[in-house]
Amino acid sequence: MTGPVAEAAAGGAGRRRVAVWDPFVRLFHWSLAGGFLLNYALIDDDSAAHRWVGYAVAALVGLRILWGFAGPRRARFASFPPDPAAAWDHLRQIALWRPGRPHASHSPLGALMVYNLLACMLALGLTGWMMTTTAFFGVEWVEELHEAVANWAMLSVIVHVGAVFVESRRLNANLLRGMTGAWPWTRGPR
Repeated sequence: MTGPVAEAAAGGAGRRRVAVWDPFVRLFHWSLAGGFLLNYALIDDDSAAHRWVGYAVAALVGLRILWGFAGPRRARFASFPPDPAAAWDHLRQIALWRPGRPHASHSPLGALMVYNLLACMLALGLTGWMMTTTAFFGVEWVEELHEAVANWAMLSVIVHVGAVFVESRRLNANLLRGMTGAWPWTRGPR
């Protein structure tokens, strides 16, 4: 459906359906979230399952990095470059509760979170692998770094989830629906 009928069905004039994330990005997102949460909260740190889930997460991140250069336009890193000045302005907009429109890809703050979480997952994969080598097995700083990065990643996940709900409310758009395969109703992306 397009035109005024689709806008009316979407909840009013000026609102339309917008497909945001391709199937690979959605599958990556939820697989990464599940793998990280399994290893962080449920699987014993010293188990083989922890290592294999960690390797799977690292492989997913590798695929996402490739997709960030070769995937559809909105999935490419070029569509959400890190921009600290824009992120600061975005944070001000949120703090002042100024209305806005959803971004076609990641918002400036969302982009920084993506890069933060990808870096965390890479660091977890690297330090986790290091702990299995003879050179670093039992080396305390590697284990402590692995644990510190895991805790930072969990804090980042909590902030990320909270930000999705805050921004959905501020922008009057269900941002979560875009990551579930549904078509979020929006006023149109920037």
